[in-house]
Amino acid sequence: MDLTGSYTIPAKQSAVWAALNDPNILRESIPGCETLSMLSETEFAATIVAKIGPLKARFTGRVELSEIDPNNGYRIQGEGSGGVAGFAKGGARVHLQGAGDSTVLTYELEAQIGGKLAQLGSRLIKGVVNSMAEKFFTTLVSKISEGNSVP
Repeated sequence: MDLTGSYTIPAKQSAVWAALNDPNILRESIPGCETLSMLSETEFAATIVAKIGPLKARFTGRVELSEIDPNNGYRIQGEGSGGVAGFAKGGARVHLQGAGDSTVLTYELEAQIGGKLAQLGSRLIKGVVNSMAEKFFTTLVSKISEGNSVP
């Protein structure tokens, strides 16, 4: 499954970059995120509860950042297991582009799913992923606005 999208965030590029690298902001912004901890400068461990159609599962996994271009973007790669619900793995390229007092974030996501998740159909899963992305960006913008001290 491949998804692309862009989102205009009403904040300076440096503030968006700082938020995208702050585990506390990410934990609060990712829908269903129960835990998010930094294992190193480029690696996180997470537990996320997601409801996709009739399935509700707790996914545990790791995410690693690479191809880091400070203030401009990175590649994020990870995988998680949801027990009997299945697994998800994939990655995304995230790019930031300043646009005056706003920042345009674009992403290209590729993901693979298996187990019961794979039986639900790509249309349902894409709808859930798009909904989660919208919730993520709405919360991220709110968190950036709250933390006006973020550069």
